[in-house]
Amino acid sequence: MSERVFSDRVAAGRALGERVAEVLRARPDTRTARPVVIGLARGGVPVAREVADAVDGDLDALVVRKIGAPGHAEFAMGALTAGHLVVNDDMPRRLGVSSAQFDAVADRERRILHDREALYRQGRPPVEVEDRVVVLVDDGLATGSTMAVAIDALDAAGASRLIVAVPTAPSDSVGRLIDRGVDEVVVLTMPEPFEAVGLSYEDFSQVDDDEVIACLDRDHRP
Repeated sequence: MSERVFSDRVAAGRALGERVAEVLRARPDTRTARPVVIGLARGGVPVAREVADAVDGDLDALVVRKIGAPGHAEFAMGALTAGHLVVNDDMPRRLGVSSAQFDAVADRERRILHDREALYRQGRPPVEVEDRVVVLVDDGLATGSTMAVAIDALDAAGASRLIVAVPTAPSDSVGRLIDRGVDEVVVLTMPEPFEAVGLSYEDFSQVDDDEVIACLDRDHRP
């Protein structure tokens, strides 16, 4: 069983922020420019808040929705952001899901995604990432499908350098991110065998919308 390393997401974010700060200081191209730190909503945002504080970065949230199979939501057929979609290989075909069924689930998740982004940003535009160093943060990786669509979205948005930072992940998922073209992956612990993200935390309770909003609002208080 995986060892519980972090008391909660805030503690994980502080430890991760220290490591990310070291990575940024070590590279001439990332020492001076203010980075953008983006947390995957909802669980990745409290972690990203601490990372952003550690590296003096601009914080934003990215909503990614998994596309679950009809009647079996635990089987992820893919994932999407506001402008990008990733399908998990031939998962829809293997589950017997038609194109029309897939599109219907994707459309429903897209509506939820837009509502959540509007709620979190409170009328603020997304943080500009073009030609900037972006640190993409989640509270952990399992299969990495959610992170994959986030990577595609930020790459398309013109990030000059993309660093994925997570407190915990399996080694095979880290390898897939590197193959996808990420410039650097920062991981604090890679348990073997890897069973679940939550097993690295003492407190892995669900993050609610109010907590996400509070994390983002800290950059906009007078």
